[in-house]
Amino acid sequence: MTQGAGQGPEMERTATLRDFRVPAYVHETGPYADSAQPGEAVRPDEEAFEEAFDEVYPEGYTPTQRDLPVIRRGDTVQVAVDPASVATPQPTEGPGPLFVVGDVHGYLDELVAALREKGLIDAAGSWCAGTARLWFLGDFTDRGPDGIGVIDLVMRLSAEAAAAGGYCKALMGNHELLLLGAKRFGDTPVNSGAGTATFQAAWLLNGGQKTDMDRLQDVHLQWMARLDAMEQVDGHLLVHSDTTAYLDYGDSIEAVNDNVRETLTRNDADEVWDVFRKLTKRFSFRDEGGAEHVRSLLDMYGGTRIVHGHSPIPYLLGDVGSEDGEDSAGPVVEGPHVYAEGLAIAMDGGVTMAGKLLVQQLPLDI
Repeated sequence: MTQGAGQGPEMERTATLRDFRVPAYVHETGPYADSAQPGEAVRPDEEAFEEAFDEVYPEGYTPTQRDLPVIRRGDTVQVAVDPASVATPQPTEGPGPLFVVGDVHGYLDELVAALREKGLIDAAGSWCAGTARLWFLGDFTDRGPDGIGVIDLVMRLSAEAAAAGGYCKALMGNHELLLLGAKRFGDTPVNSGAGTATFQAAWLLNGGQKTDMDRLQDVHLQWMARLDAMEQVDGHLLVHSDTTAYLDYGDSIEAVNDNVRETLTRNDADEVWDVFRKLTKRFSFRDEGGAEHVRSLLDMYGGTRIVHGHSPIPYLLGDVGSEDGEDSAGPVVEGPHVYAEGLAIAMDGGVTMAGKLLVQQLPLDI
């Protein structure tokens, strides 16, 4: 069996005043730091990359929308995290309730608020859901202000949930592959299928944040590199991307997870790019034949319904809203989107476009 994802290394828990937005890195500097205002995500100039890489993507490759508006929020508040305040878990028979989280993309404030609303963490940001099971569907970084803070939170909750008899686990998203590639390979040319590209350029074009790269540590890289690509829980096949490309990596969940992980272990830039390219495809379940595509995955890997992130619900609905946040209230997302003859559940609420960061208990009452 593959090792369960999201089981980060044991982390020493000491009482501390934790800044969830920029934990433990507030004094770091970089070449872009002087131009940033407090509470503002730092973004390098992307214009130089637009012209150079408009034509590098192969046929069928659908990158994350470059013009997706990024909604910058203010600074986060600090909350005291005291391990002594975590109640001693009481034995409970059977697994706890199952929750899934859509794409976070660095929006730590919104994540904390959504987890608190569902009763999964307390006012101090600590796990308080006992034997509950929590799955993140990937894409923790890029576009939003604090991707590393999101990863730190998920890693900590993994340890706290396990101690309480539940769990907090995570899947590999295409932006984890992108960040890993940018860190490992930088400007090393890769064969994109339509010319030469680099991970560094693709990362910048798809919302890469200089502050995340500056704060990225080995523990974050190791955690991301061993995330699973898919899992089946209570009849729900959990994946990040709405694509059939997972079929290229094996005929079982274990085989897919092992093959993706082994590709990352070989540390070959072209091979990692190929995984990134395939898991960045989208909309396989939306159009004509979408239900059949879902069934092909369910027949191969099991489950009765697929749950995914990656493609924002407003795009699936054909309602992308306006780029001008002042003139538009933005897309209205109330909850998950069920489609493909009821076989697919989309969980990316479009938080990067003023949508909603979704945390949902399964099964849905449909």
